Parts: sequence; C-alpha cells; structure tokens
Amino acid sequence: MIFTETKLKSAYIIDINKIEDDRGFFARGWCKKEFEEHGLNPNLAQLNIGYSHKRGTLRGMHYQRAPREEAKLVRCTKGAIYDVIIDLRRDSPTHLQWIGVDLTEENRRMLYAPEGFAHGYQTLSDNTEIYYQTTQFYAPELATGVRYDDPAFGILWPVSIDVISNQDRNWPTYLFK
Repeated sequence: MIFTETKLKSAYIIDINKIEDDRGFFARGWCKKEFEEHGLNPNLAQLNIGYSHKRGTLRGMHYQRAPREEAKLVRCTKGAIYDVIIDLRRDSPTHLQWIGVDLTEENRRMLYAPEGFAHGYQTLSDNTEIYYQTTQFYAPELATGVRYDDPAFGILWPVSIDVISNQDRNWPTYLFK
C-alpha cells in the first residue's frame, strides 16, 4: 500500500500497489502492520456500505463525539465520489481545514480520516457504492454533524446538490457547536 499524507495532519490518501500479470492484479487493501507503521489507528470495529441512486447525492458532514470518536477508511467500490474530510480537532495546526479527494472504482484510492474529523461525500455518478471501515461501533447518541455548506469551512462541491437528507441539510453551523 502507498500512504500519502495530505495537508491535514494524520489524514492519508492510500493507494493500492498492484502486482499485475496476465490474470489481472493482486493488491493489499488493508494491513494492520502497515497502518501501525504510519501511526494510524488499526483497530477496526465495523465495515459499512453506502449506496446512492443518483449523481449529486450528498451525505455528510458526519462524525462521532467522544468518547467514541472514530477514524474512517473510505473507498468507492462502484461509481465515483468526491470525498471530503474536515479537521475539527481544536488543538490541530490544520483545525477547520478540509480536503476533497476523488475516489472512484477505477482509481481504487482510499481516504483515511483520523479521529476528530467530520466526513461526507457527494456522488459523481449514478448508482454509486462506497464502503468505509470505522474504528468504533456506531453510537447513535454520539453521532452528529456540521453543515455541508457552512461558511466556516467553505467546501466547494463539484456538482449541484440534487439529493440530501433533511438531517444533513439541517446540521448546525460549526460556530454554534
């Protein structure tokens, strides 16, 4: 696996390292030892799958509060997404900064968001599926979010937002958290 740290401290883009032959290729998509070597949380609790029918669907910006903050490893298995993470760690040098990464079934790229980050994504094609691994079990009483269009972040979404849940549309702005 190829780990590339982003401008957000402890957040990584992870690419697979293909070993190809006439049958296709083999690559590692997860390795506890490699995650530990990069200082990333290797303790996986859940694997979640998300599916969206329509291009322009937005999900996010979600995170879990302490004591169950979670790291996420996200990959698009069908279609394409614009995956966004925001650093909400108050003591971080990149506090309130965000990045967006294209994750597609073709590039097989993954994005690792450490604990203390909000996460969301927008579909770039119809019939898109993602999977994401988390380091904590889902705790609905600690699940929360921030607005996808909060001016505190200034996220630039690549396509018009055509589908969004009422919950995601109505998260409070970060300044009121």
